[in-house]
Amino acid sequence: MKKLAAGNWKMNGSSAALAELSALIATHPAPACEMLLCPPATLIAQAVYHTRGTALLIGGQDCHAKASGAHTGDISAAMLKDAGAGHVILGHSERRADHSETNVLVKAKAEAALAAELTAIVCLGETEAQRDAGETLALCGSQLHGSIPAGANSANLVIAYEPVWAIGTGRTPTLEQIGEVHAFLRAELVKALGEDGHGVRILYGGSVKPSNAAEIFAVKDVDGALVGGASMKATDFGAIVAALSAA
Repeated sequence: MKKLAAGNWKMNGSSAALAELSALIATHPAPACEMLLCPPATLIAQAVYHTRGTALLIGGQDCHAKASGAHTGDISAAMLKDAGAGHVILGHSERRADHSETNVLVKAKAEAALAAELTAIVCLGETEAQRDAGETLALCGSQLHGSIPAGANSANLVIAYEPVWAIGTGRTPTLEQIGEVHAFLRAELVKALGEDGHGVRILYGGSVKPSNAAEIFAVKDVDGALVGGASMKATDFGAIVAALSAA
């Protein structure tokens, strides 16, 4: 299993921001982990051009469940693949909250991603109220089993655990809390996929930054990170890549 540092630019960035890709490649030409950045859809083709032949991978932030059709403003998995993307983030907490995405819809999107030969990064995680109510593991288990697609395996599926209350807030769970959820998700993946579940990468996402990356990556069953704001600066994301490469 090769660990994965994935960056999600969200609805940020213009063509000028692509200079950060060149800087990242220059400082980390051959990291021990995989590096992935998921810029806005408007930048994917340009980002692929900038990174062709390098160790930096490019992905999308969402896709439609259908391959084509009358879905104005949406992007299919096949379109992402055609633009040069190799991965797609699905079921991010912001999509689940802002667009009322259900497990059923996330699973359908993930199946479309696999059909287009993209790696699906399926996100899950609890809100602060759900954690305070002791519902974290039950909620994460429900999202996992309800969202992973048919045909998933360790080669085409990545799981990202994102405690919603830690995203962009500067707060992070304790290492023990992260370890508890990742151990639970590993066990549930083995239930769902058999022994191959041991090979599915489980990323942690939620205010990951250079100052806390190393200690998070030392937690068992943390196979990388899904990084938000820190992924937009080559110096910050590069430091996270370096920490993961050394883990």
